[in-house]
Amino acid sequence: MVKSLIFRGAKAGIQLACTLAVMRMHPQDQFDGQPVPEGTAVSAIELSEAVVTFGRGDRAVPALSKTTLKIADGEFVALVGPSGCGKSTILRLVSGLVQPTSGVVIVGGREVAARAMRVGMAFQNPTMLPWMTIERNIMLPLKIVEPFRSSFRKLRNTEFRDKANALLEQVGLKGFGNRYPWQLSGGMLQRANLCRALIHQPRMLLLDEPFGALDQFTREELWAILQNLWMTHRPTVLLVTHDLREAGFLASRICVMSARPGRILDDSRVEFARPRTVAMTFEPHFVALNQKLRAFIEDARSAATQGTG
Repeated sequence: MVKSLIFRGAKAGIQLACTLAVMRMHPQDQFDGQPVPEGTAVSAIELSEAVVTFGRGDRAVPALSKTTLKIADGEFVALVGPSGCGKSTILRLVSGLVQPTSGVVIVGGREVAARAMRVGMAFQNPTMLPWMTIERNIMLPLKIVEPFRSSFRKLRNTEFRDKANALLEQVGLKGFGNRYPWQLSGGMLQRANLCRALIHQPRMLLLDEPFGALDQFTREELWAILQNLWMTHRPTVLLVTHDLREAGFLASRICVMSARPGRILDDSRVEFARPRTVAMTFEPHFVALNQKLRAFIEDARSAATQGTG
């Protein structure tokens, strides 16, 4: 039992370190940080003919074809497509974890990683440290990210703790701040994970299949919670998901990607009124959207099969 807890804790610590590194987005020397020219509308996220290839020579694996994508400040954009199509590669490009082989990636008006920027991230598995309470786990970004870092010791037991508990209340976890991760269900942990992603007031939220490991009923409950959080805080959100209903419920735009090497086949606005409900996802206009998205993905898979046959 103890060994298992230590192993899970070490694994969570490694994953969390990657998450917190993204939240800080330190400058890197290879970027000159040139801003978008004056007079140009600055998007929150902009990919300009971005290409990603892993490896070199005979071992080169193309992951992303020339991709151009603009996301305005405060938009909620979902990326859908077959497995291995490059959805998560785009997410890593935006976060600075992967650099483009060619093309440009601009975040907040400058090349990605050219300056520190507040970013929130949530993955499929909530990487909570098992030896820390939920409240302390949620406050971790405040310990890492400026301007909160400078005053963390002074405010961690007052203002910052209140901030964490206010978010917990928003997601239906009031009173659970003093519990430990191993005392909460998977759905409750993912709610806490969203709180941690938002506590440092990020300008951008990157979500990689955040509800993929949960049962359908819990997923649908968390869709509503995430929608409410987005409507309240209005960060720019980029969501990677395989669930077409999830994309339609949450996003203001949905981008459909082709099979690897990925490219965007369709970029459509989702005009359904908010707040959206689970009941809406069974109505004819919503089902028609799902069928349209599914047709794009099936055609992409078919084209990829014929191309390799």
